[in-house]
Parts: sequence; structure tokens; C-alpha cells
Amino acid sequence: MRSLRGLGEGTLKTALLVDVAFYALCCAYAGSQALTSEFYGFRVWGNFAIAGYALASLHTGWLLARLRSRPGDTQLDGPERAQSRWVGIGFIGALAMVIPLAVLVLRRLTGVDWLITPGSWSAQPEVWVIERSASLLLHTGTPYVNVFTLGRPPVVNDYTPYGPVMTLFGMPRAVFGGNALANALTDARWYFALVAVLCVVATLKLMNFPKVPLRAAQLAVVFPLTTLSFATSGPDLAIVALLVLGCALAARDHPALAAVVLAAAANAKLNAMLAVPVVAFLIAARLGRGALGRFVLWIIGVTVVVNVPVALVDPRSFVEHVLLFPAGLGAVTSPAASPLPGHLIAATGTVGQAISFLLLGAAAVAIAVWLFRKPPLTGSDTALRLAIGLAAFALLTPATRFGYLVYPLVLLGAALTFRSSEAEAANDESLRWAA
Repeated sequence: MRSLRGLGEGTLKTALLVDVAFYALCCAYAGSQALTSEFYGFRVWGNFAIAGYALASLHTGWLLARLRSRPGDTQLDGPERAQSRWVGIGFIGALAMVIPLAVLVLRRLTGVDWLITPGSWSAQPEVWVIERSASLLLHTGTPYVNVFTLGRPPVVNDYTPYGPVMTLFGMPRAVFGGNALANALTDARWYFALVAVLCVVATLKLMNFPKVPLRAAQLAVVFPLTTLSFATSGPDLAIVALLVLGCALAARDHPALAAVVLAAAANAKLNAMLAVPVVAFLIAARLGRGALGRFVLWIIGVTVVVNVPVALVDPRSFVEHVLLFPAGLGAVTSPAASPLPGHLIAATGTVGQAISFLLLGAAAVAIAVWLFRKPPLTGSDTALRLAIGLAAFALLTPATRFGYLVYPLVLLGAALTFRSSEAEAANDESLRWAA
């Protein structure tokens, strides 16, 4: 745990003021969800999250008050753990993530899946859809519903807009579910969270467990988009954690392993494919064309192995679910329609749609030029490029959700942590040469 000790008074006061403002804003957002959200799970999360963010604010305010009561003295008395700014992160982790998830998992046992009643959902539809996809894969050989043979018009929840890898998160429920205890233990959200945590631990190990900046944790772990997703859905957290691990592996010169991890992410959710060219530039810059070739071959190989067997069972359904529906071209229009710039521009009509796609294309070209002119050489630079690219995608694509912004936020937190690791490594190298 990092305490307050060792920081200058002015720097410490500024840091604590920023912390208080951050937690207060997060608390206000949680309150808005608790009071106004149409989703039951969001309201439950909001009530618990208010407590977590409020306690973090109060603890930070206490630290600030103690500091101001003793100007010029940053060596505060008392237990070091109690003085740590990380105490607030702990409050939020418990009260805005773990506890609401457990409550919602138990509440889900009352059976409200598949009802058109958002006010009763204890898990967001993506959770049930992914669990259904696993059951379908076991029984039919494909995780996708054939929406053209239902005998009725298809609806949004008939779709599984994910690649075959995402189905793995639903396998525990498909194989072991059936009674209340088994259903509680096999809720897909536990496995999204488990994969995310394991990826974080593996990434930190690759970086020799650096000191994680508090700001990195605030962006990546306890920002409301992350904590809300953790409790109510979770697939995006698993995917972005795989992207971070892929960056770490590439930065540590493990191109084949990086390819496998990134291919798993991209074949779970297609937007993760945007990470592949960025990491490819890192590998080419660090290891040359041979390593780049191996990286590309592994990406292609994993993609073929994962997708071809499923696509052969029902090619039309595969294309409809994985490609057309997310692009807004399926038999049912994607409900992703948060009022971000891309959607607002596209909503003005045909010309607006063309403009939004032109802006998205322009952003892609700009990032490509940046990569060609100055390829990334470090994990921090790669994570930063990914954050910018995925932020542009989330903001400019016509079918978009606020929740997609969790990707750039987590990647920005990762970039800060990578930078800390790189600074520590450079300092160790300097000391070794000085010796």
C-alpha cells in the first residue's frame, strides 16, 4: 500500500483534491442510475456504488483535513494503511463491484431472463445471450439462432453478436447449470470477472509487478463504466483485459503468445480486431519482419480454427449474427444508440450516415499514418494508440453505446501502468551501469 509519506505538501493537496472531485462525480453518476435507470441491475448497482464512492470521498476528505490541520507536515501519524489513498479504491471495489454482483447473481435466481421488462433484469441481456449460445453450440454445433426459421419476426435478443470464443464464458452454465446453487455459481459474469483478473495479474507479472499509479486504477478499475459493467454484464471487461495482456506480451517480445491472446479477444468480439494492426506495428518495430510474419500467421490460424467449424454448420446465421447485425445491416437493427457524435450525426439522415462513416474512415487513416510515421516501441505507447483508436471508434460509429468507452479508459489506465514499469526498468538499468 502506498501511503501519503514521501509526497510534497503541494503535490499531495492537489492529488487529494482531484481524488475528492473524482469520487464525488462518480457518486453523482451512481446516484443518477439508482434513481432514474430503467434497468433493475443498474439501480441496484447505483445504490451500492453510492456508498462505495461516498466512503472513498469521505476517506479522502479526512486525509485532506488532517494534512491541512498540520501545514508543512506530510508525515502524518497513525497506521500507514489508514493513510493510503488506496483505501478508497478498496471501498469502491467491495461496494461497487463485488457486493452488487453477488446480490444480482442471487436475485437472478428468481427467473426474469428473456422477459421484455428491463425493470426486472438482474443481468443485462448479453449475459443470458452468451449463456444460450453455449447451450446451442453443445446441442446444434453453432452458437447462433437461425433467425429466418423462427416462424415469427426476429427480435434483438435472438441475436448473439459475438464471435465463437465468447461462447466459452457461457459453457459453465450450459454444462453444470440446472439447480439454484449451480446457476448461481455458473453465472457468466463470474467468468468474465475471473478472466479479467487473471489477465491483469499476468500483465503485472510480465511487467515485474511495478508500482501501479493510483490514477491508473481510477481510470481502469473504479471508473463507473468499469464497476457498472462488472456487476451487471462483464464481457467488455474480459475483452479489454485480453487486449492489455496482448500488449504486454508483445512488448515483452512474445509475438506468438500475443497473437493467440489477441485472436481470442477478436474472435470473441469483433471490435477487438482493431488492436491487431497496432500491436503488429509494435512487433515489426521491435523484432522485424520475421516476427511480424509469425504474429500474422498465428492470428490467421487461430481465427480459422475458431470460426470455420461454426461457420460451416450454418453460414448464413454466422454472417447475420457476427457481421451484419453489429454493423446495423441485419434483419433487426442493433439497439446500440447512445447519443454520441457518430450516432447523432447518422440520425440526421442518409447524408448524416455518410458523414459519420467518412469521419470514422478519416480517424482510421489518421491513426494509420501515425503508426507508419512513428511506430510504437513500448507497451505504454501501444496501449495509448489503442485507447485513442477505440475511443474514435466508440465516438464515431453510428451504432454505439456509452459502455464502449470502457475500452479506452481501461487502456489509458494500462498505459500509465506500462509507463511506470518502463520507468522502473530504465532506472534499474541506469543503476546497474552506474555500479
